Amino acid sequence: MLQPAFACYLISLQVIGDSTDNAGRLHADCPVFCLTATEPEASEAWGYALTKRKKIGLIVVLGTATVSGALRLHSIYRQESAGAPSKKTAGGDRIVPVGTAAARTGTVREEILLTGSLRPKEQVEVTAKVTGRMEKIAFELGDSVKKGDLIAVLEGDELQQQVNRAAAALAVARASSQQRRAQLANSKAELSRAETLLREGLIPKQDYESRITAFQVVEAQLQLAQAQEQEAQAQLNELSIRLSQSKIYAPMSGHVARRHVDVGALVTPSTPIISLVNLATLVTRANVPEREVGKLRVGNKATVEVDAFGNRRFLGRVARIGPVLDASTRSATVEVEIPNPDGGLRAEMFVRVTLDLGTTRPAVLIPREALVYRGQQAGVYLNQAGTPVFMPVDPGLTVDAEVEVSPLKEGTTVIARGASMLREGDKIRISDDAGRNLEASSLSPSPTTPR
Repeated sequence: MLQPAFACYLISLQVIGDSTDNAGRLHADCPVFCLTATEPEASEAWGYALTKRKKIGLIVVLGTATVSGALRLHSIYRQESAGAPSKKTAGGDRIVPVGTAAARTGTVREEILLTGSLRPKEQVEVTAKVTGRMEKIAFELGDSVKKGDLIAVLEGDELQQQVNRAAAALAVARASSQQRRAQLANSKAELSRAETLLREGLIPKQDYESRITAFQVVEAQLQLAQAQEQEAQAQLNELSIRLSQSKIYAPMSGHVARRHVDVGALVTPSTPIISLVNLATLVTRANVPEREVGKLRVGNKATVEVDAFGNRRFLGRVARIGPVLDASTRSATVEVEIPNPDGGLRAEMFVRVTLDLGTTRPAVLIPREALVYRGQQAGVYLNQAGTPVFMPVDPGLTVDAEVEVSPLKEGTTVIARGASMLREGDKIRISDDAGRNLEASSLSPSPTTPR
């Protein structure tokens, strides 16, 4: 704390008519100026001896002393403030122990990084084929369903009555056909007898022709009865099919992803009842730039990473490549299939897919810890006379603990260990123990350099 030195101003006023050496003193080192006397008698003599003129003179002297003291204080404060060191520069530059590494030329496999969402390979909305009121639903959300399982049942009483009526009509048609067959057989026998009698000349030809006409009529009636029987059979079959459609079965194996209606709802052929998904194999779709499409082949391996599973990786393959590019993005749609035997993956999970193009190329590699970011700009630190200098680079593929960068040249020394701890204005010290001392140096006070 600043302790300004004050000059003590002593003003002695001689008391008129008093032989004592008492005086009033004014102290400038005290916040309040006060008059003191050594003896009570001197104070009393002071009050009686002062005239009006002398009182005015005393006030002028006191005011002058106050102003002079204030000016002196302001001058001393400015001098001491100018001489105090700045807090911003008192600490000096920080020295950070770091490790270095040299950029090297290596070989990387050409890969494409894509992002997308998982979708089931098979997905279907199960609907009814007839209109009816929902009577029963056998499955709930998340249940496992096998192909052919009964999913839901619609009310079918009315349809059942229609089936019964159609069955009765078919029975009538069949009886009518049977009757016509008997009549046809009788007519055929009579025609045969009439033909014999005609040859023997026992009946006229007119009677014979009448028997022929009767036979043809019965034959036509039989054909009509048979047609009516077929019609009744077709109607019964149709109603039976409609009745059977009141029961909805699973068209495939999978899981219930969503249940759309409840018991008692009136459903139509356009109303979905449940959504079924097959998660045995999942598919993700992504757009591949035009310049990379020619390198892709169906069957290329793919490594899939899912945020929900941490570092666990899933294997997939390129299943389909779109034959037509999107004119606006100049990219082609690629489908990657990912087997999901344990059912751990779920639809709509976000995934990152790395496609292996099956080719290699040379590249400049540096340790991953040497790559740092300033905002969105990637770069590395170079050592220039003990000062780290940031150099922007373009990162590429990552190979184990190394990353591809450009346009860095082979053999360039970069700061590796401790690069992420560097700040503007730091100094560096190359140390083999940088990895061990890095955390300690970041927590301990920064050393200062002498001015």
